[in-house]
Amino acid sequence: MPKFPIMTTFKDLNLSKQILNALSDIGFESPTPIQEKAFPVIMSGKDAVGIAQTGTGKTFAYLLPILKQLTYSEQRQPRVLIVVPTRELVVQVVDEIAKLSKYMQARCTGVYGGGNINIQKQKVYDGIDILVATPGRLIDLTLSRTLQFNSIQKLVIDEVDEMLNLGFRSQLIKILDILPEKRQNLMFSATLNEDVEMMIENYFYKPEYIELISRGTPLEKIIQQAYNVPNFYTKVNLLEHLLRTEKNFSKVLLFVKNKKIADDIFKALVTPGRDEFTEEIGVIHSNKSQPQRFSAVKKFDEGTHRLLIATDVIARGLDLKDVTHVINFDMPSKEASAYIHRIGRTGRADKTGIALSFITKLNLPMQKEIEALMKKKLEMLELPEAVVIDENLTQDEKPVTRDKSLKKLPKHVTPTGAFHEKKDKNKKVNLGGKRRQENLRRIAEKNVRNRPF
Repeated sequence: MPKFPIMTTFKDLNLSKQILNALSDIGFESPTPIQEKAFPVIMSGKDAVGIAQTGTGKTFAYLLPILKQLTYSEQRQPRVLIVVPTRELVVQVVDEIAKLSKYMQARCTGVYGGGNINIQKQKVYDGIDILVATPGRLIDLTLSRTLQFNSIQKLVIDEVDEMLNLGFRSQLIKILDILPEKRQNLMFSATLNEDVEMMIENYFYKPEYIELISRGTPLEKIIQQAYNVPNFYTKVNLLEHLLRTEKNFSKVLLFVKNKKIADDIFKALVTPGRDEFTEEIGVIHSNKSQPQRFSAVKKFDEGTHRLLIATDVIARGLDLKDVTHVINFDMPSKEASAYIHRIGRTGRADKTGIALSFITKLNLPMQKEIEALMKKKLEMLELPEAVVIDENLTQDEKPVTRDKSLKKLPKHVTPTGAFHEKKDKNKKVNLGGKRRQENLRRIAEKNVRNRPF
C-alpha cells in the first residue's frame, strides 16, 4: 500500500487546550510549514532565525511556542519583548496575541511613536507579560525608567531588515546591549542581508536557521506580468484604464518608491473626470497621522477601498487578506528581493494572485536582477491602445541641464612649492598699537598692586 504523508494538525504540536480552543475559534486547524518547523526549535530554547515569504504565517510561528511556554505571573516587568518596525505592525501583533490568548491569562500591550506616551507608561507600570514595541518608543520608555529589561527571557525581532532600512540600527544595538545576557533570541524576516547576518553573528548564540524556501524563489500561485511604460503620467493613465476596465481589480495593493509619489497618484486619480475613484482609494505612508493610517488599512481590509497606495516601509509586515492584485507602480530601487516580498501580498491561502509591474527604461537593470534572482522572466504585455501616452514629465523625470551662462568656478589649486621657515621678524605676535600695549601694561601693574600677599 502506498504511504501518504500525514498532515500535521495543531493538536500534534501538543498545544494547551486554551490555545487549541482559540485556534478553533479563528478557524485554523493545521500549521503552515514555517509554523511547523519553527515550533520545536523555539520550544527547545535555542536562538532561531526564521526566513520565509510574506503570507506564510511568521507571526504565529513565534507566538504559538511563546504562549505555550508562558506561565502565570504577577510581576510588573515584561518577560517577552517583541520589536517590530511600524506602529501598524505593533497593533497587528497585539491583535494576534489577543486572539491566541483568549482563554488564558496573558497580559500584553503595544507601544509605538505617535501614541500617548503617558498612557503607554501607565500600561507598562500596571504590569505586562508581553511587550510589543517599535524601537524608538522602546528607548523612550527605558530612559524614563518606567520600563526595565531585567526580566526579559525571550526577544523577538520581526522584520529586522526593514528596521535597519528605516534607520533603527543604533536603537536596536542599544536594546540588544542592555537586555539580560541570558535570553532566547528569535528573528523572523522575509529577507536576509549582510547587515542582518552581522547582527546575528554579534548577538545570537549558535542560532538555528529555519529557511522555508530559497530567498529567490517566486510564489507559484502568482501570475507575474509587466508593461513598458515611459513615464509617471502614462503610468497614471494605465492605472486609471485598469481600474475602469478590469472588474476583478477588487483589492489592489499599489507600491510606490516614496510618499510624494503616493500623494501625487492620489491627486491625479481624484481630479475632475476621475473623481469616480475618490471613495475607492486609500493612501498610507509615514506622513499620514496615526488615525489616517489605521483607517486606510481598515477600509482596504474590509473592502471599502479597492486600491491602497503604499510605500514599502509602511506596508511591510501588514497582514492584508485577499489581495487580488499587487502593482509595482515603481520597481524596487535597491534590492531585487524586495520585489518578491511585495508580490507575496497576493496569491495567499491557495488563491491565485496577479502581480503587475510598470517598468521604465531606468528600471531595466532592476528587472534583469529580479529575473536572475527568480530564474524566471516576467511576461511582458502590450500597452492597451486606449491608454494615452502622456509626453509631460515630472520634475524628477526631466533631464538635468546646466545653464551655459553660468561661469565655471576656478579650480582650487593646492600650493606645491617648497616650504620656507619664517624669518624671526615675521614670527612676532601682533599685540596691537602703542595705545593698546600701554593699556595692557597699566592693567597688569594694577593687578600686581592689588594682589594679596
